[in-house]
Amino acid sequence: MLRIACFLTLLLAATIYAMRKGGGPERAMAIILIAMLAMDQLLHLLVPPRFTALDAGHLAIDLAAAAATLALALAAHRFWPLAAAALQILPLLAHVSRTVDVSVHPIAYLSMQVAASWLLPPLLILGTWRHRKRLQICGNDRSWHASWQRSNPSMPTR
Repeated sequence: MLRIACFLTLLLAATIYAMRKGGGPERAMAIILIAMLAMDQLLHLLVPPRFTALDAGHLAIDLAAAAATLALALAAHRFWPLAAAALQILPLLAHVSRTVDVSVHPIAYLSMQVAASWLLPPLLILGTWRHRKRLQICGNDRSWHASWQRSNPSMPTR
């Protein structure tokens, strides 16, 4: 339980920092992380966690999170979302491994699903901190790629 409390504290700190001080990409990633947590909690209310077979509920959450983070990485004028997208793809590899080899130990499957998620809050904190530094140095920090911004004129530029 201490492990979960530590992770939730780190996640809370990262998302609050990103929502208050981050630009568009940092806020979008904070929303993705909060949505993942909410969907995970809802899943655990409805279905008890079992890691002895393919976990379809977590697979759906991981697919949605990977797709959202990949879209963010393609649209954001930042480097860190690419690393976040790669980290979001790692749990999908756990599901593929479980599908291919059903003899994977349940603890290994669980570890493969959650290990990469520990790196996302520190990455979000680092990305937000770098955004703040660029604002201090340059006075502005473009959030979105120009081509994506032109196709979505309602998006703010900050």
